[in-house]
Amino acid sequence: MNIILNLIRKSEIDILTKKEKIVIIGAGSLQFGLGSVGSVINSEVLQGSAISLHDINQTNLDLVTLSCKEAIEQKNLDLDLESTIDRKKALKNATFIINSIEVSPRFELWERDYEIPRKYGNTQIMGENGGPGGLFHSLRVIPPILEICDDINKICPDAHVINYSNPMSRICLAVKRKFPSLNFVGLCHEFPGFVRHYSKILNTPLSNLEMRAGGLNHFGVLLSIRYIDKNKDAYPDLRKNALKYLSGAIGYPYDVDLIKYILEKFGYIPYTQDSHYGEYISWGWEKANFEGARDFYNKYKDLTLSTGRRIQKLIKRGKGAKLVKPDFERAIPIIEGIKTDSNHEEASVNLPNDDVITNIPRDLVVECPAIVTKNGLKAITLGDYPKGLVALLRNQASVQDLVVESILKKSKEIAFQALLMDPTIENASKAEEMFEEMLKVNQDYIDLQ
Repeated sequence: MNIILNLIRKSEIDILTKKEKIVIIGAGSLQFGLGSVGSVINSEVLQGSAISLHDINQTNLDLVTLSCKEAIEQKNLDLDLESTIDRKKALKNATFIINSIEVSPRFELWERDYEIPRKYGNTQIMGENGGPGGLFHSLRVIPPILEICDDINKICPDAHVINYSNPMSRICLAVKRKFPSLNFVGLCHEFPGFVRHYSKILNTPLSNLEMRAGGLNHFGVLLSIRYIDKNKDAYPDLRKNALKYLSGAIGYPYDVDLIKYILEKFGYIPYTQDSHYGEYISWGWEKANFEGARDFYNKYKDLTLSTGRRIQKLIKRGKGAKLVKPDFERAIPIIEGIKTDSNHEEASVNLPNDDVITNIPRDLVVECPAIVTKNGLKAITLGDYPKGLVALLRNQASVQDLVVESILKKSKEIAFQALLMDPTIENASKAEEMFEEMLKVNQDYIDLQ
């Protein structure tokens, strides 16, 4: 394999002559690496670019690299491919960076994040982005992402950085505070993935709907929706029809009980499932579909692992090039938009809250629509958030503030304060015991003093 890699690695001179250098960090995650390169390959705008694949897992990186090399050669494309476990080499002269890293072993750690707090009576639903699990996920993954950003700040400070890693809001806030000049944006596919349901609920094509959505990542709602042909507010029809739709077989297949409750009591529909939205609410466990949430997690885990094994087998059988296909994420369209000064609107990105949402703290990162220009992404102002829901966002603002502060200061004391602030915590004594146990099982991944 090393002989193959030596053949496909281009010289630095070749890489430097390209118009753009797109670095994919975490490329050894097979689906992410193959899909990202597949999207570049299918972009006319990005022909003439260099792609740098980077990961710390050499074995998986080699598999992705071999597949991408074959795909580029088969289509005779004007793209250079570089593959390296040396991050500083990957970042040299980078103009765009796409990050999707996770601390391994991902699912084993995620299950600890969920099970240990539950042992102490905690009512968290998922444990990925909020609750005690979200805290320890943050404590593990944010420091290595800050190390990556430190290298970017030194090597290619003008590059545009696109992040897919979770916990999205906390990662973006930590980067905003430590590296405020970086061109950093977070992307999540939840809102783009949910909009198809609005079309079905309202029995009209998506092209006939004008929408605005936002909040915090995994904690946002559809704020407005209009029929374009009638120039009419569509929310009354959505409120009328959505509960029945979500309750039926044609609705969401997993967990939407909490989503229905939010729509019924607050008048706005979240664009995620119970398993994420309920992570941030003290009473979320009572209204959420726990069985559906765990079913969602188990199916996601099984699909991810089985797909990874299938991809490895196909690559080893010489069929890797066929797997290099475009994904459905928005990173490459955004890069194209920056290159072409497209001024197109992206429906959902994560950017600093410079009065985007005007009734929550400015020192946050919010999920919102944005305009893509040659200078990057400019958030579209959403104004005041609905009064009932904004109280929930403000609580999370306080939690996120302490989580990020504990990481930047490496403070065990502040991390525990963040845990006590979390809305899923009901018993301080048990929280302390839980905290100490989770610190112990994470001692190889977390540096707090």
